[in-house]
Amino acid sequence: MPAVSDADLEANPYVEDPPTDFAPVEDIDEATAREQADQLREAVRYHDHRYYVENDPVIGDRAYDALFSRLQTLEAAFDLDTEGSPTQRVGGEPLDELPEVEHVARMGSIDQGGDEAAVREFDERVRDSLGTDEVQYFCEPKFDGLSVEIVYEDGVYQRAATRGDGEVGEDVTENVRTIASVPQRLRGDYPDYLAVRGEVYIPREAFTAFNRERVERGEDPFANPRNAAAGTLRQLDPSVTAQRPLSVFFFGVLDASVDFSSHSAMHKQFPEWGLRVCDRTAVVDDIDAAIDYRNEQLDARDGLDYEIDGVVIKVNDMAACEELGSTSRAPRWAFAYKFPARKEETTVRDIVVQVGRTGRLTPVALMDPVEVGGVTVSRASLHNPSLVADLGVDIGDRVRIKRAGDVIPDVVEVLDDDGDGHFEFPATCPACDSPVERDGPMAFCTGGLTCPAQRERSVEHYASRDALDIEGLGEKAVQQLLDAGLVSDPADLYELTAEELADLEGWGETSARNLVGEMDDAREPPLADFLVALGIPEVGTVTARNLAQEFGTFEAILDAADDGDTEAFEAVPDVGPTVARSIVDFFEGEGNRAVLDRLLDHVEPQAAEETGGDALDGLTFVFTGSLAGYTRSDAQELVERNGGSATSSVSGNTDYLVLGDNPGQRKQDDADDHGVETLNENEFEALLERHGVL
Repeated sequence: MPAVSDADLEANPYVEDPPTDFAPVEDIDEATAREQADQLREAVRYHDHRYYVENDPVIGDRAYDALFSRLQTLEAAFDLDTEGSPTQRVGGEPLDELPEVEHVARMGSIDQGGDEAAVREFDERVRDSLGTDEVQYFCEPKFDGLSVEIVYEDGVYQRAATRGDGEVGEDVTENVRTIASVPQRLRGDYPDYLAVRGEVYIPREAFTAFNRERVERGEDPFANPRNAAAGTLRQLDPSVTAQRPLSVFFFGVLDASVDFSSHSAMHKQFPEWGLRVCDRTAVVDDIDAAIDYRNEQLDARDGLDYEIDGVVIKVNDMAACEELGSTSRAPRWAFAYKFPARKEETTVRDIVVQVGRTGRLTPVALMDPVEVGGVTVSRASLHNPSLVADLGVDIGDRVRIKRAGDVIPDVVEVLDDDGDGHFEFPATCPACDSPVERDGPMAFCTGGLTCPAQRERSVEHYASRDALDIEGLGEKAVQQLLDAGLVSDPADLYELTAEELADLEGWGETSARNLVGEMDDAREPPLADFLVALGIPEVGTVTARNLAQEFGTFEAILDAADDGDTEAFEAVPDVGPTVARSIVDFFEGEGNRAVLDRLLDHVEPQAAEETGGDALDGLTFVFTGSLAGYTRSDAQELVERNGGSATSSVSGNTDYLVLGDNPGQRKQDDADDHGVETLNENEFEALLERHGVL
């Protein structure tokens, strides 16, 4: 396949100031279409090179998009051969699994360390082995991404594989093909055969934007760019990979029909072939200069648009590298001088607002990844708009992070407020544009189940263990149904067919039939479970059971809500004015009522069972921790069925706190404060026996 000459590019009408008004495809013949497609392919490759490799585009995004779209249209309309075409970036057919592939040469790891002494020991070993005191080093950033092998034959992209164990990796050919900075065809005077090593990563700015979209959709963000890149590259559906902002730097040759005299010569040659390299490299004359280079990159790391976790120091001369050789796991001519992990202090790159299942709006800080308590985090809750104001945190600020209870990261202090960004809490919901209401320090979306974020989270909650406990509808399965457009609210679950489900990736006829059967079994749910499943704010399992026992039927609850009778709800144990108002507001919401009406076309909530007597009348229990003989829900139901009350918090009205395994400390402290008697599980059962319950 001959290379394209400069003269060919100069004659190509789509290189400089390209026209974007094209004749309809039905008005041109196949020969014209082929000629135009060839020109467009070369032009798109040229523009990719200017944008991704030279960082110097000559046309705008709209013009580029028009050229790319026209090429896609021609290839589809005239069934043109697309091998090596830039249009193959859009993603191929989904795969059942990623097959394994053997590398053309071992992809070894590199010896590494974070102490200067270790770097100097490496230098001493190199000089001793080569018998010289003068060694030139090639220094480059150590990218925090995913290493891949990419093979070109006759200049055309052939395949790609992850590093794996160094000998065998996963075949990610179709996924890597979608990365815009990976050329489908090399430029210039390229070798007949070339296997190169590159690092796939997500640019920091794109990672922040990507996480912002995930948070606003109610999804968990990725912890760091490396995890996001690795997960994206291993997607079974290349079209998903194509939608994510992956990029690549090339930095090594695994095998080639050409030789290089030095690493610096290789680095200089790569861009001429269209292979993107990092511009923050240096050739230095001794290890002192290499250490200085490392310290310069450490100072610069926060300002880069990609994550680096150190630098790689390589003997520049290839003949010297050959003489030094390798151990069984790593080359003797390279060393990775690692940076210290970021600890507790980091920079806020964005602040986004996440919409919870109940409509609560929570501001979330997206940050440069930082180590806190041995865990790397890149997001932290700001909890509510009042806290944002109290902290005075803005985009670009340097902040201190801690993990609340060693689990949830929080922003606790602004260290430097010189950031140039500004965050203002929205007046409308970011998911549905409904007005935002404030309740003390909290903020809530008023859209209810008309809000897509709340509606989607409500589907997952409806099927959860605490609600209707529908087997086969975990978080991953629910998200798949949402992404496929088969479900948008809980009522849609009852309209699923086995045929629709069996067509989804990872589903078969058996699993599809099982889920349809599970939904049929959930058409007559217990009243308390149905109330929990609706996701009424402030109504958990205990409150739902109390409502079911007090009102008996769903119709009675609905009648009280329609009448705005908050007093009727306040008469229920464990329901105060706030919860009563929340119940009435939920059923008054127009969007909630529309979904509920559809649900009731499929569901008939069963009236609450009569209590088993009044053996525990006047006694109030609170449970904490895990019980061996009961679920906590069963224990609470047993108490209520026999005339007692089961509440969620300890107060002066509580008679007993029942302690299971790993009990909550706060409830125990509250029991001490109020003089509440505590029981272990055996003592609880003994009490039930004394009252004739067991």
